[in-house]
Amino acid sequence: MVNYTATEALSHESVWYEKFRYEDAERHLQEYLAKVEDLPSSGSAVLSSNLTSRLQQLEEENKDLKKVTDDLRSLVLSLESRVKNLESSKPASQAQVSTAPKPVASEVKATAADDDDDDVDLFGSDDEDEEAERIKQERVAAYAAKKSKKPALIAKSNIILDVKPWDDETDMAEMERRVREIKSDGLLWGTSKLVPLAYGIKKLQISTVVEDDKVSVDWLTETIQEIEDLVQSVDIAAFNKI
Repeated sequence: MVNYTATEALSHESVWYEKFRYEDAERHLQEYLAKVEDLPSSGSAVLSSNLTSRLQQLEEENKDLKKVTDDLRSLVLSLESRVKNLESSKPASQAQVSTAPKPVASEVKATAADDDDDDVDLFGSDDEDEEAERIKQERVAAYAAKKSKKPALIAKSNIILDVKPWDDETDMAEMERRVREIKSDGLLWGTSKLVPLAYGIKKLQISTVVEDDKVSVDWLTETIQEIEDLVQSVDIAAFNKI
């Protein structure tokens, strides 16, 4: 009979001391496999979403390109129509000059040999030059006539004057009447009002429109100040070109 020590006896026992490690490994493996199985479906969903978004973007770009193409086509058609209108509106004399075929050198020589008259112009250049000069003169005359009909620009100014009295006892109605009595070619009086100045004194604020070439602002203010019994001073409150 064989005798075993306690250690040797334990070494021959089939006891599974690390079973819990195996179970943990098995559980992790199953979880990993479950994740791998779920991965294709989610990945395909993402891919499908990306493809749909890309297709929509391409459709939008295609619409934009089509619109640009249509705009360019419309522009080309418009330009072609405009060129045709310009060509059809050319003067008949210019069309004849541009479309007339030039004589060939051999034809010129034959004509020169048959015709002994040296004064004949084979190309008709003198007539063409005269016709072109006549058309030019007509256009210059038409432009000059059109320009002469335009009215000349008259420079005008809108002026607001402050006419100050001597005191609060000054007759402001009489002052305004005397001011408006000032007449001149190119002078037009406008609206007026009384504006409080100080201590119960009011000033006359009156507007006028003057033609710059006919009425001097200095002359106007000096003429108003000549009403010495009513006017103390004249100031320019506003000056605007029209």
